Amino acid sequence: MFIDFHDGSGADIVSRVNVLRQARPDGFVLGIIAIAGLASIFPAAGTAETVLGWATKIAIGLLFLIYGARLSPQEAWEGVKHWRLHSVVLATTYLLFPLIGLALRILAPNVLTQDLYTGILFLCLVPSTVQSSIAFTSIAKGNVAGAVVSASFSNIIGVFVTPLLVILLMNTSGNAHIDASAILDIVAQLLVPFVVGQMIRPLVTGWLSRHSKPTKIVDRGSILLVVYAAFSESMNQHVWSSVSVWRILAVVATCIFVLAAVLLLTHYIGRALGFPLADRIVLVFCGSKKSLASGLPMASVLFAGGPVGLIVLPLLLFHQIQLMVCAVLAQRYARVSPAEGDAEPALRH
Repeated sequence: MFIDFHDGSGADIVSRVNVLRQARPDGFVLGIIAIAGLASIFPAAGTAETVLGWATKIAIGLLFLIYGARLSPQEAWEGVKHWRLHSVVLATTYLLFPLIGLALRILAPNVLTQDLYTGILFLCLVPSTVQSSIAFTSIAKGNVAGAVVSASFSNIIGVFVTPLLVILLMNTSGNAHIDASAILDIVAQLLVPFVVGQMIRPLVTGWLSRHSKPTKIVDRGSILLVVYAAFSESMNQHVWSSVSVWRILAVVATCIFVLAAVLLLTHYIGRALGFPLADRIVLVFCGSKKSLASGLPMASVLFAGGPVGLIVLPLLLFHQIQLMVCAVLAQRYARVSPAEGDAEPALRH
């Protein structure tokens, strides 16, 4: 058998090689899977769990310190005043997601138990993530300033909006009350490091512009820490042993459906509203995320005395799925040059 390199077949081979190269497993995704497996086998407990919690907080604080140092005050102000983008992100988080959650009521009780459906609806009501939304926006070369404002604001108002939505849309056992310390945590872990980064920007901006690797390491490292902490928590609470395998598979399929629907809708909504690619990236990543860090404490309060482990299982699974899927999307967005921005292969492959 001979290969003919004439009549354009050489270009054909190059094209196929490029396709194969893009089809290779993403190293970042493989890292997430490996960390999840490691946490499932060796979950952090006791002192190690405490150390992991502090390490995660430090990594997140360092991440926002770097973001503050990299963003010029003008870029930060542009992010703050871009309320058209922020309003769409909030509408996605607190209107689109709840509507999808209510529509999925048809799955209970035949496909999902009532507790698992409650968990699906609850995950649709929690705030967007902050750290991973911004990290993926940064990896994808999107509007980081806009992502900082959208994700942070979504998380802050979620402290109030999520409990209200839970009270309106589902019955809760126990009294639902709002913990103001969550706002202080957001300020201390996110906003304070960001402001400090802005203050020291004149001293470090030159070094950061010449060395992009530290930011990349912190971006990905903080996400891996969150994955390890989440899986460790699930193993310590014996979440996986309290429900049958086929029910878990049904929850996984439902979470994949919800994430796919929101990713596609945010993609096309951003295009329909005429947002530039950098802002569409913000809408896709900030609008499609759900925060495990915010959701778990809220669930422990809102469903006190109930099967909290089962109720948070969909959120736990959705959190891992969104990290893996968005890691792939972020890498694909990063490979799109500004001239190719309108093509957006990230959501088409």
